[in-house]
Amino acid sequence: MTRTTSALKGSSLADNGQWQPSFFRLSLSADRERIAGVLADPRAVVHDTMTGQLKELVRSLNPSVKFSPEAMEQAAVAHIGATPMDEYGVWVHYPWSGRLVHLLDEHDFALVRTDRNRNKITREEQTALAFKRIGVIGLSVGQSIALTMAMERSFGEIRLADFDTLDLSNLNRIRSGVHQLGVKKVVNVAREIMEIDPFLNVKVYPEGITRDNIDSFCTDDGKLDILIDECDSVDVKIFCRQRAKALGIPVVMDTSDRGMIDVERFDLEPDRPILHGLIEHLDPNDAAKAKTNEEKLPFLLAMVGFDRLSDRMRASLTQVGLTLVTWPQLSSNVVLGGAVAADVCRRILLGLHLTSGRWRVDLEQATDMGRRERTPNEPSLIS
Repeated sequence: MTRTTSALKGSSLADNGQWQPSFFRLSLSADRERIAGVLADPRAVVHDTMTGQLKELVRSLNPSVKFSPEAMEQAAVAHIGATPMDEYGVWVHYPWSGRLVHLLDEHDFALVRTDRNRNKITREEQTALAFKRIGVIGLSVGQSIALTMAMERSFGEIRLADFDTLDLSNLNRIRSGVHQLGVKKVVNVAREIMEIDPFLNVKVYPEGITRDNIDSFCTDDGKLDILIDECDSVDVKIFCRQRAKALGIPVVMDTSDRGMIDVERFDLEPDRPILHGLIEHLDPNDAAKAKTNEEKLPFLLAMVGFDRLSDRMRASLTQVGLTLVTWPQLSSNVVLGGAVAADVCRRILLGLHLTSGRWRVDLEQATDMGRRERTPNEPSLIS
């Protein structure tokens, strides 16, 4: 073994799967002692922008006042009164990166962070959303939905379920860094949410969703307000809806093809057939046995509607297991799906979307002014 190889192996740090930050309020002597241990770590990086956050807070509390730079500085100092700057707010330590960040405490943090939502989301609506619980199964498309909803603060609690780890081939559609390869997808998404908003309540199910834990996922510490299904398993797609229907939980799914969003309002329609009745001709027990793509395909085609897929997706499905490892997903489709699903979920949570059904936000169709005819020698996509 060369000296370089030894150094590389010796410098490698196994990811311990931490995703929960620690909080320190320096007005408490115990927290002052605890934070000293964090600062003793040579990897610790302190990030303190409290003065800027206080100015934003003052501006959010006084939107009609036009502050001069000097007046804004004075108003920020006046806001904290006699409290020392390092004792105001909270210090948040992210152990996976070594960062120690000084933030406004929860109420002021949430007020400033969501101020630019108004009034597309009113403050009253924002308060209502803070008590909502959502669950996301599958964290490829699910990551995009979860992060979009976290940025809008469209929930107070999120439950994340995925048994898989982040692989290199996932980086065509999952926004993450190569340093996260090999990390559990639930850990990866939980960390990103905590770095956006450490006050949100996140729960992880790194074993994924099974028949044994679906009830826990849906009901522990309060029933879900929405279940978002983005998993690949046809069996899980079926039994999670069976439980959601029994519990009266609406289900939302995005398919990452032609911007199709699917909504099942089991909370309003307790007798509604799962998946709109599209798989009633199939035996659900066969879904539990389906392991290969070939075995899953009859269920997937019935669920999504083969004739309504994009031309390229239809052509690709015939090549799975031949020239393709699995069905394709593009980042642009996944990001669009995250936006559409997050918007629909927010409106469901606020009582503004009351119907079941399927809708498409088909960008190719909407922007077809750029279409062209195939040249004579160009091969057809569909054989």
